[in-house]
Amino acid sequence: MNPDDPQGLTDQPLLSHLIELRSRLLRCLWVVGILLVPLAFFANDLFSLLAAPLLAKLPAGNSLIATQVVTPFLTPFKLAAVTAIFLAMPVLLWQIWSFVAPGLYQHEKRFAYPMLVMSILLFYAGVAFAYFVALPITFGFITRTAPQGVAVMTDIAAYLDFTLTVFFAFGLAFQIPVLTVLLAWAGITTPQAMTRARPYVLVGAFAAGMLLTPPDVFSQSLLALPTYLLYELGIVLARVMVPGALEVEAQRRDSRTS
Repeated sequence: MNPDDPQGLTDQPLLSHLIELRSRLLRCLWVVGILLVPLAFFANDLFSLLAAPLLAKLPAGNSLIATQVVTPFLTPFKLAAVTAIFLAMPVLLWQIWSFVAPGLYQHEKRFAYPMLVMSILLFYAGVAFAYFVALPITFGFITRTAPQGVAVMTDIAAYLDFTLTVFFAFGLAFQIPVLTVLLAWAGITTPQAMTRARPYVLVGAFAAGMLLTPPDVFSQSLLALPTYLLYELGIVLARVMVPGALEVEAQRRDSRTS
């Protein structure tokens, strides 16, 4: 058998693939469920930890509130469930990878392994950056600009939805290096083309910072500069991890000069 051929695509019928998919989905549910059981007992502590960036910025006497009858129970439990999924993400992605990998070529597998690990680590880094940097700055700005006589007392359910959205957005934003490497690997662009696009990326990063952060230069820079640095990291990784990237650049230069 040729080791560079996809394996398992023609040898296994559709039913066996469905059975394997069901098995891996059940494993994912078991992992999330096992993590959720202990986390549910500490759901209130988890929410207190999540609320710390806002509580540290609220004026004296202000606090979070619950406007619905079941919100004090459901909101921390929802956070515990999301935390279980967050902690189980490496296992969940590995199950997905194990299902997809038999249909890939060997060179695709060698390329995908580091991409998978890097994607997970960058997503966690984006969430950490949002919690420790972006949220405190955002809440500090919001509490300082509240109109006179308005008490900032956010509903805990709305606060949870807002923070989860921010975490997800920053986790995706930190996937820029993975995206640039994939674009170079697919032949859509080259490291040289991405290098020429630096000015536009820098302007776009500051524009995104202006939209997603409070309207001051310091806050915008805290989002824009890491985004741009991640783009630069992606260019470096594309040159290192995509063997044909430099050859493609040379061919395109030759075609333009000839």
